[in-house]
Amino acid sequence: MAAAATAVAGPVFWRRLLGLLPGRPGLAALLGRLSDRLGRNRDRRRRRPPWLLLAPLLSPAVPHVTSPPCCLCPEGVHRFQWIRNLVPEFGVSSSHVRVLSSPAEFFELMKVDCLESTLEKSLQTKFPSDLRVSILLDFTRGSRGRKNSRTMLLPLLQRFPEQVRVSLFHTPNLRGLLRLLIPERFNETIGLQHIKVYLFDNSVILSGANLSDSYFTNRQDRYVFLQDCPEIADFFTELVDAVGDVSLQLQGDDTVQVVEGMVHPYKGDQAAYCKAANQRVMDVINSARTRQQMLHAQTFHSNALLTQEDAAAAGDQRPAPDTWIYPLIQMKPFEIQIDEIVTETLLTEAERGAKVYLTTGYFNLTQAYMDLVLGTRAEYQILLASPEVNGFFGAKGVAGAIPAAYVHIERQFYSEVCSLGQQERVQLQEYWRRGWTFHAKGLWLYLAGSSLPCLTLIGSPNFGYRSVHRDLEAQIAIVTESRALQQQLHQEQAQLYLRSGAVSSATFEQPSRQVKLWVKMVTPLIKNFF
Repeated sequence: MAAAATAVAGPVFWRRLLGLLPGRPGLAALLGRLSDRLGRNRDRRRRRPPWLLLAPLLSPAVPHVTSPPCCLCPEGVHRFQWIRNLVPEFGVSSSHVRVLSSPAEFFELMKVDCLESTLEKSLQTKFPSDLRVSILLDFTRGSRGRKNSRTMLLPLLQRFPEQVRVSLFHTPNLRGLLRLLIPERFNETIGLQHIKVYLFDNSVILSGANLSDSYFTNRQDRYVFLQDCPEIADFFTELVDAVGDVSLQLQGDDTVQVVEGMVHPYKGDQAAYCKAANQRVMDVINSARTRQQMLHAQTFHSNALLTQEDAAAAGDQRPAPDTWIYPLIQMKPFEIQIDEIVTETLLTEAERGAKVYLTTGYFNLTQAYMDLVLGTRAEYQILLASPEVNGFFGAKGVAGAIPAAYVHIERQFYSEVCSLGQQERVQLQEYWRRGWTFHAKGLWLYLAGSSLPCLTLIGSPNFGYRSVHRDLEAQIAIVTESRALQQQLHQEQAQLYLRSGAVSSATFEQPSRQVKLWVKMVTPLIKNFF
């Protein structure tokens, strides 16, 4: 009981203490890393001691808001404006945000509303087309096999060399003898370009979905369409360009070259490459953040503030923002960990009575995330893939055992929940749908007393070790006051959870949940690679 009482009071005391210290974001990041290390040491034991409940003491404090809210700012009405101290904040009307629910809807949007309309506009222009196509892929995944993404794109690159750019990101951690020894497919476990963002003129689709056939038919994911949002489109265009600049460039003869003046990702000095990549990406984030701050000041702090009627008369027909978009980038190889900091802070700050719906196709949470789920006060509904809808189910060779490894991780976590007596507060549910696979990831946050979510995270991260430490990831936090958009997000969440069943002790007695001894023994050694 003493430990539980300390857990309730601890976060408040710790945040007050940090409030007295300068440089809180850096200190928070250090404490987050310390928490992860302590967690890995604790995981070696069969059961964690009661002081697990002190996890919030080692989690990031809310970053300090450098400028106080003002009554003229619509942003001042929501509690998540601290995120704008880390990334640019984009205020939009909820009418520009559309939540998709199915692979078929995703396919139709990509094909008709985006690709066909963009090409049609390009063909209708009276001048030589200024259409530009920029494609960013992962080097290892895009080069796998004889027929792959590279070979598919070569004819396009050869026909339109001035208009098409294909960049292949190669993780700096795969180099030397390691690169020579690890075979195809397995080399992808070292690190990937995992960002899923699709840009068409001034519109953006953020998702966890790739563009292979199953993602358009029977592989469930999440998708959000930001229509006619030029500032957000510009940001992600610059981000893709930045990562493209530190990637290898595909040539018409199927060779690759480094951008002039850039360090080679696996032949050059690793520290120099990572430093250059960090600077290139952070320049994009900081420049966009400065632009949005200036736009905010001009809009809401000008000496000659315009009324909505004056703005309309001046030709500005955009409605006042009721929704705010925050791009969250995670590139740990380059020491960029914005998504990690924001996610940990959101989990820490979720108060008693709040509900967090968290979903991942690959349930393998980092130790820091697990400690926060188990050690904080909000209610959690965690949706994960049943073995039958895991993307590796039925795979040949060692990969075929991956679903069983996830079952083993799930069972360990469920046992921990039960040992702490938290079955009512933290509940697991498994998604199942005949003939489908499950790839959805993200979270929805319902504040205490609310039946609708006010915040969601949507994009590529899976909340696992790879997403945090190995891969390049991007998602967005959407904060909204629009009841219509909140209802869209709630409906999205409800539809996913509708196809799930609650996990109990009986779940792991089923024949499909029996895990072989060798899988149990190997899982702790390889869980950081999948």
